[in-house]
Amino acid sequence: MNSMKAQILTATLLTAFSGAMSAADPQLLNLVMPDAKVLAGVNVEQAKGTQFGQYILNQIQTHDADMQKLATLTGFDPRRDVRELLVASDGTPGSKTGLAVAKGNFDVAKISALGTLHGVVTELYNGVTILEDPKSQEHGIAFPDSTTVIAGDIASVKGAIDRLKSPQPLPAAVIVKVNQWSNSQDAWGVTTVPPSSLVPAPKNGTAGNPMQGAFQNVQQAAGGVKFGAQVVFSGEAACDTAQNASTLSDVIKLLINIAQMQTGTDPTAAALVKSVTVTADASLVKVSSSLPEDVFQQMLQSGTKSQSPSAQRAHKK
Repeated sequence: MNSMKAQILTATLLTAFSGAMSAADPQLLNLVMPDAKVLAGVNVEQAKGTQFGQYILNQIQTHDADMQKLATLTGFDPRRDVRELLVASDGTPGSKTGLAVAKGNFDVAKISALGTLHGVVTELYNGVTILEDPKSQEHGIAFPDSTTVIAGDIASVKGAIDRLKSPQPLPAAVIVKVNQWSNSQDAWGVTTVPPSSLVPAPKNGTAGNPMQGAFQNVQQAAGGVKFGAQVVFSGEAACDTAQNASTLSDVIKLLINIAQMQTGTDPTAAALVKSVTVTADASLVKVSSSLPEDVFQQMLQSGTKSQSPSAQRAHKK
């Protein structure tokens, strides 16, 4: 790494665990922007207590070079020092704004000193020092204390610092949904707006096929993963009408049937597809699947090998 920049610190926090909470920490929720539409969280501490969770964290350690360098140079290792993570966005398609907040144990003086040594721009805002990307100064990271870290675009970080003293709670319905999923899942995500609104509309303006249309009727969605001897995935989609929920359920089942025919001789892929269940209850569609953690680990290992440079070169030949 040529220099230790706030951009690396921010990116590490935003990506290290998204993709791996007892109920979400109320202090973290209070830091989130009150108009957040998309939220996700990871109970890192709980993930460490399972074989599969440890495997995921070790994979991050093995394959994330920036994280390795960050841990070596600063002693700050999100896999070890972060207990729980919460990320949030206002859901604007294509927006570069967003917020990541976490609880853990942080050597603030050491991290700040190293950042300054390598040219990171610092800004004192409401008594909290923000370490900013020296090139654009668009992203930053701040440690209000030794147990809390805030990262994201500068405006979002400053907004969270403001809310340290003047909390602006999320709507009650959003908090209920967040607590529902964070209580039952080790990693979870919630969107309170249609998932289709989170991606930019096609430039050519053409309509999608009927299958895609079924997903356009989803108004809200949530999902999560529970680590353990069985890795259990759960998800739900709230449609605008019961009829559209039934249609979506049928489409998902059709896609599952197609996937079953395409698994070929891959026993782990076949096991995953076979484990998926889909139900429709009024306007709500629920999907779940589970696999033994060792089987799922094999799937991830196979996928990693297939994405390796040597495997890709062999495929091209």
